[in-house]
Amino acid sequence: MIDDDGPVLCADVQDAGADPFCERPADHRYSVRRKVLGGCFRFESTSEALLDLVEAAYAGLPSHQLLIGAPEFRIELRLLPSQVLPHAVEPPPVRVQSGAGLLCGVMDASNYVVLAPEQHRALIVASEDMLGHPYHLRYELIEFAVFTLATRGLGLVPLHGACVGQHGRGVLLLGASGSGKSTLALHCLLQGLDFLAEDAVFVQPESLLATGVANYLHVQADALRFVDDDAATRWISRAPIIRRRSGVEKFEADLRQGHGRLAAVPLELVGAVFVSGQPADDPDALLSIIPQGDIAVRLRADQAYASGQPGWHRFEQRMMQLGVYELRRGHHPRDSVDALRQLLD
Repeated sequence: MIDDDGPVLCADVQDAGADPFCERPADHRYSVRRKVLGGCFRFESTSEALLDLVEAAYAGLPSHQLLIGAPEFRIELRLLPSQVLPHAVEPPPVRVQSGAGLLCGVMDASNYVVLAPEQHRALIVASEDMLGHPYHLRYELIEFAVFTLATRGLGLVPLHGACVGQHGRGVLLLGASGSGKSTLALHCLLQGLDFLAEDAVFVQPESLLATGVANYLHVQADALRFVDDDAATRWISRAPIIRRRSGVEKFEADLRQGHGRLAAVPLELVGAVFVSGQPADDPDALLSIIPQGDIAVRLRADQAYASGQPGWHRFEQRMMQLGVYELRRGHHPRDSVDALRQLLD
């Protein structure tokens, strides 16, 4: 087990004839316990390689707390032998299904995740050749399990977006893919704002406390042309390059390497901003408030999945009370950071 005291080696011996469903627990197994999204997650496996991926995703994150007495979530990870025909370029996309109180995400017969949200448990199965696709394994199987269990078990609204802040206050950054959310989040980090999340934000609808996983920042190479800090440029340009399903390639820079402040606690939202790729008509007026009557339509169009989840109606009401804005581009990303500070001050 890895809490803070180091690992314990174990072996797993299975008799396929006597135990065809692999139901017998291993005598010993690796275990990792991490605080993620305000919940306590215990990851168990007989594969050290799979738990190394868990550590790559969740070690070294700020320990956020949202609920007193929150349940413990348990995720078992199981490694299967390599497939006869390993994936040459990338694994097949995940197909999702639900029924009988279970949620499933399936790549193929040897790579899938099964969740029992009411029991706060999940099983992740991966083949050895998937270890050669760590990005897909982390984001499409492990993260799928963690995010879904936390959302259902802690009553959070899951949002596709980023979040930055200061002094315990935060602002949501929303908008379509390619609008510049990640580039803006990067410059917020470099300009001294607290970084909560880049791609997924989870919000308690009543308190509007937001949490996230500040492990990696994903930015395209052209975002570096606006970075004036040589150390930050080296940090990003030396990071591994991942390829999204869309074909877009991005640097995957580890935020835990000390190039800015990660939000130490959940941030209380003070508003939301739709990031636009359009230049501002007036470079001194990048922010414009969205009319009250348009907010619900804009939010639901941008957050199709979240708008169907429990807690959305209350979240939407609270955001309408706080205000939602559109942020157009200035001459430099730091101008956009200055505009966000107006909302956070």
